[in-house]
Amino acid sequence: MKYKVHKLKVNMNEDQQLLEQFLNNLRGEVVSIVPNIKPIFRPMGATAKVDFLLIIEKLVN
Repeated sequence: MKYKVHKLKVNMNEDQQLLEQFLNNLRGEVVSIVPNIKPIFRPMGATAKVDFLLIIEKLVN
């Protein structure tokens, strides 16, 4: 089995269509989607946002 890892930069509030289109265009099977979460410190407190997604695809032979 061969796998391919894709990195997709997303803005979670605006890029739902981009993610949907990307996933529909993959030829293999999606094994996992791993978000990279980046902490953000603001005067009112700490929060976090998703910086990019790693999408692991299992390639079809």
